[in-house]
Amino acid sequence: VKGPGVGVLSLSKSGDLALSIASFLPGVSATVCVNGCNGNTVYPLHFRDTVIPAIMVNTSKITITKSGLLEGREAVDPTAEGNEAAIIPIEKATCSFLLVASEDDRNWNSCFFAKQAFKRLKDHGKKNCEVVTYPKAGHFLEVPYMPLCSSAMHDAVGKIVGFGGDPKYHAEAQVDLWRRIEVFFKKDLNSFRTAML
Repeated sequence: VKGPGVGVLSLSKSGDLALSIASFLPGVSATVCVNGCNGNTVYPLHFRDTVIPAIMVNTSKITITKSGLLEGREAVDPTAEGNEAAIIPIEKATCSFLLVASEDDRNWNSCFFAKQAFKRLKDHGKKNCEVVTYPKAGHFLEVPYMPLCSSAMHDAVGKIVGFGGDPKYHAEAQVDLWRRIEVFFKKDLNSFRTAML
């Protein structure tokens, strides 16, 4: 935090929270959303007089792999009928966005969400967004050299869920992403500070 603006870094479920923070709170100058959803997930979000409902999950689209892992890639769709109110109004945000999506994310379709968010910003005349995708990377893109987490117990689901990813490509994506995040925050936090002076 350099002030006066702050940067927000998010991964997975915290992605929709980061997009909401950027949309409703002042002082956010840069937001990174890694494999997050552009709609509110799991629980309704309350802020002052606004309530954003949680996306309804289409459980009929959850698949089970041969090894017994659940995959929800197609089960969460903010554009599905009844989910429109769950879409986060990111066009209200004044910050810059770096939206990151893994093409082999098996938890949900983060590439679809990133494209939707980018389109929403563009449709509202915003040019403050960059989308980066990583082929063969899985859901949990973390700091470099963290091992691939291709499956784990999912607290929201209560079952073991597949997260996808090829170890080699996932590791390369983490190294590249960390560099991009550093550059993004340095550029956008510094430019926000300069604009305020």
